[in-house]
Amino acid sequence: MANIKDIAKMAGVSVTTVSRVLNNHPYVSEEKRKVVLEIVEKLNYSQNANAVHLSKGKTNIVGVILPYINHPSFDAMVGGMMEGALTHNYRVLLCQTNYNKKEEMKSLHMLKTKQLDGLIICSRANDWEMIEPYASYGTIIACEDNDISNISSVYTNHSAAFQLGMNHLIEKGYKKIGYCTGRKLGPSSQKRFDVYKQQLHSIDEEVNEEWIFTECFTLEDGVRVAHKLKGMQNLPEALIVAGDEVAIGVMTEAEKLGIQVPEDLAIIGLDNQPISQVLQLTTIDQNLKKIGKKAFEMFYRQISDESSKQEKVEIPYELVERSTV
Repeated sequence: MANIKDIAKMAGVSVTTVSRVLNNHPYVSEEKRKVVLEIVEKLNYSQNANAVHLSKGKTNIVGVILPYINHPSFDAMVGGMMEGALTHNYRVLLCQTNYNKKEEMKSLHMLKTKQLDGLIICSRANDWEMIEPYASYGTIIACEDNDISNISSVYTNHSAAFQLGMNHLIEKGYKKIGYCTGRKLGPSSQKRFDVYKQQLHSIDEEVNEEWIFTECFTLEDGVRVAHKLKGMQNLPEALIVAGDEVAIGVMTEAEKLGIQVPEDLAIIGLDNQPISQVLQLTTIDQNLKKIGKKAFEMFYRQISDESSKQEKVEIPYELVERSTV
């Protein structure tokens, strides 16, 4: 198999000139560039990617840690990252973890061994104490608020966004409010649950454990919740759901079961996914695509400029009123 020295010999130029041509360096005459490229094509030569990465000191790959690839919320974030990556000639490696701590550590090890230029963490299972040491090996960006001095973050205020949803239900006259979430012990879930309890107590309502549903991530999980609601003697008046896909599962199945929305059960979702507009779901828009786009911008700025400082950027959220409340 031909190598860069063979190409240089056949073209009558130096190895440095061939290297410049292969890397699109501007300081090469068009005549020499043409000769080198013709020989490259003739020999069907391709560069060894590992050798290129070693010589440049970077891979042009950013890893993205996320629990699920096929979840609309993370899909929106990744979409924002992809836009920035395409602009700056970067590839995105999706590292699905299913909230498995060992899988997250594998991705962090890839950063340590220079297989990645950096990592963007959409959601995590490990504590920050486990993650923080790896920031010394490469840039890490978090898509949640944190107090780690060497890890930048871009996020929405989950507590305030959730409080906006609760306040909207309360202002509309609802008191018997249920709550549907994903991970019961996840950092964001815990913040939302604290707000949920506080808002209920503010209107002298107690938390009804029967109205709290956990491990809800998909449309099918929403269907499961609807069937549980149907079997209850004491139905909540409203349900606040941490995810539009789950909310839509609840809404569509509840109506099949004879529970009218919003007459019997008001529903408010979270994330403002495109399908929520079609089905007129009231929701909280957390601007997830903007979070993803900003996360990549932070990453790229930090690897391009070593003097750049750590950042914390809060992305605004908003209530989108439709017909389910």
